[in-house]
Amino acid sequence: MLNTILGALLPMVVTFLLGLLAAWHHDFGQKEASILNRMVLVYAVPLALFAGTVTSSRAELSQDLPLVIALCVGTIGFYGVIFLLSRVAFRMSIGVSALSALAASAPAVPFVGPAVLGDLLGRSSAAIPIAVGSLVINLTVVPVTILLLELNTTGKESHRSGSAPQGEARSESPRTSPLAILAAKVVETVKAPMVWAPVLAFAIVLTGFRVPELIVHSLYMLGHASGGVAIFACGIVLASGKIMFDRRVLFFVFLKNFVEPGLVLGGLRWLGYGNPTVSGAVLTMAIPTMPIVVMLALQYHIVQAEAASAVFLSVLGSLVTMGIFIALTS
Repeated sequence: MLNTILGALLPMVVTFLLGLLAAWHHDFGQKEASILNRMVLVYAVPLALFAGTVTSSRAELSQDLPLVIALCVGTIGFYGVIFLLSRVAFRMSIGVSALSALAASAPAVPFVGPAVLGDLLGRSSAAIPIAVGSLVINLTVVPVTILLLELNTTGKESHRSGSAPQGEARSESPRTSPLAILAAKVVETVKAPMVWAPVLAFAIVLTGFRVPELIVHSLYMLGHASGGVAIFACGIVLASGKIMFDRRVLFFVFLKNFVEPGLVLGGLRWLGYGNPTVSGAVLTMAIPTMPIVVMLALQYHIVQAEAASAVFLSVLGSLVTMGIFIALTS
């Protein structure tokens, strides 16, 4: 068990440290991190999501309905709760609340799921939670987060344009309705490759059409680079500041690593379910948070150090918490 966890998660820690070392050695800086970030978001991640999704089948998605429901409720429900908590209790902005909710609810299934769940559950048994978990995250909470970040940017721009310095005439401009702003941001969100690529792949899966294996294999060369490059960029971001151990960062890491899988475990046990449904759902939720959180923080220039620290600490903490949930579900 220890070898399985270390084999899947230790490479993430090492890649983080390599990013730190590269920044400290002045080989890479914030400018290069932004370039790597753009490559990951525009090309590598969309290709990985498309290739990973299109290899699923309708039979796999409908084979274990309780597992599908558990992953949907566990991810989407927890995202909504944490977003409201961040807005109401912590009074965070919309963008920071969205990133906090994503960090606390979205496991890095596309990145480390095959390595972790494949060894723990078996390749055939792991196919369903990996496919469903990736679909749920990439079709729901990631697009919603991007939309909220876009709306947060619009709100800041409106605030800046609405406050003119004293002595300057404020230019009159036609007021845009909130509904029109929302519609425009939805269109921008849908245009993002990271959003439409998995949606297109999911539509292909529903039609029953099988993309030739040769094409899927060709997409994986750059797609496989997404996780490593994203985490490497996280290390560069951390090097520009310091790892943050403040209560808020630690709180969201605790929510992701312990509370979310714990609630899924308790809920399924209370409903009377056993393995493999419980082990598949709980261990999927126990995977540490997605490095895409840092990529979005870099793209929208908010809470970059906090996001990188949360991902790094979630990965480190999962070396312990995943072992706990493996023991509880075995």
